[in-house]
Amino acid sequence: MTTTQEALLPGTRRALLHRIAVAQAEGRAPSLVAAVVRDGQAVWHGARTSVDGHGPDETVQYRIGSITKTFTAVLVMRLRDEGLLDLGDPLEKYVPGTGAGEAAIAQLLAHTAGLAAESPAPWWERTPGSLRPELSDVLGEQPLLHPVGRRHHYSNPGYTVLGTLVERLRGAPWEEVLRDEILEPLGLHRTSAQPEPPHAGGWAVHPWADAMLPEPTEDLGRMAPAGQLWSTTADLARFAAFLARGDDRVLSAESVREMRTPAAPAEAADVVDGVTYGLGMQLQRRDGRLLVGHSGSLPGFLANLTISVEDDVAAVVLANCTSGPLLGAVGADLVRIVAEAEPRIPEPWRPLREVDSTVLDLVGQWYWGTHAFGVRASADGLITLAPLAGGGRRARFRTNGDGTWTGLEGYYAGELLRPVRRPDGSVSHLDLGSFVFTRQPYDPEAPVPGGVDPEGWRGIG
Repeated sequence: MTTTQEALLPGTRRALLHRIAVAQAEGRAPSLVAAVVRDGQAVWHGARTSVDGHGPDETVQYRIGSITKTFTAVLVMRLRDEGLLDLGDPLEKYVPGTGAGEAAIAQLLAHTAGLAAESPAPWWERTPGSLRPELSDVLGEQPLLHPVGRRHHYSNPGYTVLGTLVERLRGAPWEEVLRDEILEPLGLHRTSAQPEPPHAGGWAVHPWADAMLPEPTEDLGRMAPAGQLWSTTADLARFAAFLARGDDRVLSAESVREMRTPAAPAEAADVVDGVTYGLGMQLQRRDGRLLVGHSGSLPGFLANLTISVEDDVAAVVLANCTSGPLLGAVGADLVRIVAEAEPRIPEPWRPLREVDSTVLDLVGQWYWGTHAFGVRASADGLITLAPLAGGGRRARFRTNGDGTWTGLEGYYAGELLRPVRRPDGSVSHLDLGSFVFTRQPYDPEAPVPGGVDPEGWRGIG
């Protein structure tokens, strides 16, 4: 991916450089590299390093840890889209005998399968994967710590299981499937399971002294689908653009949108912090923005990928230290800097290509009881129902081609909106999942549930 530095204003570029410089200095990282994506293209790359005369660029590999999980999730979603599995299917259907077979595929993707966070000792991130040759070595004797589906509990073994699922249904190793189905189509030629020069070395920085210790670089073996990959800011910039927009060669825009949708019950602390999890993607509310992506860490390395779909801005940040800079905060700040300094220019408004009179019959003001709503038709062929004032249930609807509409989000997701017409063809009311919307509050000529008092509206006297 070619980085067009001139695409950002000088003041924006300096603010981005300042942010990563502060992160590298205060976090005491041997090196830190970053990239920013806007409109699907890398528009900035920056690096800070402790080595004089050496500046890692967008081609240098760093280990990305759990960002690997998002790649694995994409492979599972491809299987779903091809009809080879259903996300509601139990694991036992495809990978029998694990002791966690009642968990659904979607629950594994969302970390709600009840599995342990880590594999049995010794610590898998600093020991060879050859110590855990079988899936049973990863899951242990009691894989489930929590009731299936009841809570979000992050699980590295869960993504090992998903990698095994991919291998069983594809009949090929996870790494090979990843290369053929994601890396090659998206042009991620510097993303690999093993480090390829040039790559950064991983370091531990002493917490109380400016001293460093090299970290071991282990092949994770069967745990690879949970955190094995190495990549670059250039490749992850391409991957970020894909996660925001989709690519029919890999996964449709609709399916990546599904991955970005909350899929896990939030803990009380998560509600306060504004964080949740989708299908292989982390979601958080920060600075008034919905940010999606994933973080990653392995001994010697930290990684973060952050996307604001609404702003069409993404950031990638990589560092070669075990702990130090808070890359999630850095990534969010890089997105904020660009989004605030250079707000997204909206697409020009365009009218409908064709005007359907039956759709025009639906637009305008409606009442659910006494609550006023408006229905608007847009050029994308959808209609939107939203309160005219204050908060309330809002949703877009797509046509079913038979005069009815299906809700796409929120309270009305999947619910049927049915315009009910009079004998002369005019619309009497809207029936939305048994709710009756009328042109006037409690219209006596419409079948309002419970009826309307025949004496009508009155004063207090």
